[in-house]
Amino acid sequence: MHWGSVLEEGGAGMVRPYFRTHGRTRPTRDLPIETLVSITQRGRAVVRGSTTEESEICALLRTSQSVAEVAALRRIPLGVARVLLSDLADRGIVAVHTARKGSGNRPSLELMERILHGLSRL
Repeated sequence: MHWGSVLEEGGAGMVRPYFRTHGRTRPTRDLPIETLVSITQRGRAVVRGSTTEESEICALLRTSQSVAEVAALRRIPLGVARVLLSDLADRGIVAVHTARKGSGNRPSLELMERILHGLSRL
């Protein structure tokens, strides 16, 4: 198969996950799917050295989104989203908001409601 024909037929979205993460498969942070992330003040400024993928993720994060929502909205595998979000957090471009636990080390009702609302938007 010739690459030109793949690109002409709309196959540009068929980029291998390891290409998007520069071969890395593990994030530097623990990011469960329900973890909320948002853009920081630094991220709102012009971000030099960001890839197109990172810029598009930052555009999504003008409002807080869960890791799962970022993956779904960007149509990328969850593992790729975790690596990219972890990289952005390490550079101070996105903030990671840890969920408060409810009773018995369970997620809080507030968190569960946000997840349900987010899933219904998908």
